[in-house]
Amino acid sequence: MDDYDREKVDEIVIALLYLTLHDSYRAWKGFDWETLDRLYEKGWIENPRGNRLFQQYFSKSNDTQDESLHRS
Repeated sequence: MDDYDREKVDEIVIALLYLTLHDSYRAWKGFDWETLDRLYEKGWIENPRGNRLFQQYFSKSNDTQDESLHRS
């Protein structure tokens, strides 16, 4: 399904994110990753895939784990 207005989708998703806002800056991000990536690229949301804790605990590289521990 490539024949749709992505701008309209982005506007609706940002509105839905706003409606699910809690703690003043957190929202449920259970939306299509492609759409969330576009919103991030526009600067409308923070990185939807940034997951420092995942990297800290599951990265194969000990360097990544050590860096994360030192930044915490």
